[in-house]
Amino acid sequence: MRCFIAFDLPKEIKDYLFEIENKIRDSNAKINFVAKSRFHGTLKFLGDIDGNLLKEVKERLKKVRFKSFKVKLDGIFPNQNYIRVIWIGLKPAGKVIELQQKIDSELLDLFKKDQEFSAHLTLGRVKFIKDKKKFLENLKLKVEDKEFEINEFKLMKSELSKDGPNYFEIEKYILT
Repeated sequence: MRCFIAFDLPKEIKDYLFEIENKIRDSNAKINFVAKSRFHGTLKFLGDIDGNLLKEVKERLKKVRFKSFKVKLDGIFPNQNYIRVIWIGLKPAGKVIELQQKIDSELLDLFKKDQEFSAHLTLGRVKFIKDKKKFLENLKLKVEDKEFEINEFKLMKSELSKDGPNYFEIEKYILT
């Protein structure tokens, strides 16, 4: 089963991210946007794992101790040289990165360490851009620093379908 570890977002943040998607929808590019119901923050992608490994992952994730914390939305960031993903940054990124590193260290001998983790929320994957300059101009939106609390993370299952991935919660881990 295909699994990942993530934190969920409050409804008002999902609504706001959807508004941003709608503002950049007609931006001279073909973009596969994340559906509003599927917005989340990925902390670690695990890939395909079997039942025995799943059991071990669940036990190890119970050992992660971390205090809940607040973050704010930052800005829209594509990689300007090779635009594949449009994402919203989170600030301060340090707390999200610390949580990710705690999770990574618990699972280190089971999965490779994430080399370049960044605290972000994916809006969409870019398939084709007609006019790069115009496209980048459309992304210069002011993102409100809306704040929300991260007070849990989840082990999730992802099932791919013709309509995109479907996510299912396997287990929830509460931050103190």
